[in-house]
Amino acid sequence: MLKYKNDTLIPPDYSLDLGANFAHMMGQDAPYDDLSRLYFILHSDHESGNASAHTTHLVASTLADPYYSLSAGLNALAGPLHGLADQEVLRWLQDVITRLDGQEPTEELMKKFVWETLNSGQVIPGFGHAVLRKTDPRYQSQREFCEKHLPNDKIFKYVDMLYKVVPDILVEQGKAKNPWPNVDAQSGVIQWFYGITEYDFYTVMFGVGRAIGVLANITWDRALGYALERPKSLTTAMLEDIAKKSQA
Repeated sequence: MLKYKNDTLIPPDYSLDLGANFAHMMGQDAPYDDLSRLYFILHSDHESGNASAHTTHLVASTLADPYYSLSAGLNALAGPLHGLADQEVLRWLQDVITRLDGQEPTEELMKKFVWETLNSGQVIPGFGHAVLRKTDPRYQSQREFCEKHLPNDKIFKYVDMLYKVVPDILVEQGKAKNPWPNVDAQSGVIQWFYGITEYDFYTVMFGVGRAIGVLANITWDRALGYALERPKSLTTAMLEDIAKKSQA
C-alpha cells in the first residue's frame, strides 16, 4: 500500500478467513475472496521441489528461525525463472494482442501466430513444466475460475485459444517434453482482470501463498526431528566416472 496506494491502508477484519481478509484489505469485492483462497492454496507449496520451497527447507534444516528461512526462500522466488514467470506470461500475452491488433483470437489466427513464433526460435511462455507431463492441475483450477467469472475477457480469450492450439503444435514440433500449460499461463491474467495491474506485486502474492505451505512443512520437519540437509559433494574422479558411464 505504501508503494502503490499512497500509504492508504484498509485495516484487517479478523472475523474473516485469510482469503477474504486479504480481499478486504485489497479493497476487492467478491468473488476476489474466492480467487485469493484459490491463489494462495495453488501457490502454497510444491513438495519442496522448486527453488523457493527447497531453499526455505534447506535453511530451516539448520534450525534457523522460520522467518529467516522463509526470507531465504522468498529471495529465490524473486528470480525471473521462478516467481516472475506469471508476469512474463502476462506481458507476452498483452504484446501478442497488440501485435495482432486486438483481433478476435480464432484457431486459424492463433495457429499461424504460434508457428511463426516457434519458427523464429522463440518459445510460447506458460507452456511446459520441468516435472509434470500433463496439464498442470493448478492451471486447470484457474481455468475453471476464468470460465465462470471472466469468460469474455479479451486476454482470457487469447489464453483459451492458446490452450486449444498450442499443445498439438508443440507435439507436432517434437521438441517439448510437456506441451501442456502450467500454473503461470493465466495466474497473472486473472489478477489483471480484477485491476491488480502492478506487476511487481504478483510475486508478493505468490510469496503469501508459498509461506502457508513451507511454514507448515517447517513445523512438521521439527516435530519429526529431520536432520540437517547436506548437499552432495563430488570429486573430479567421481565426475569422470559418471561421464564414462553416460557415454557407454
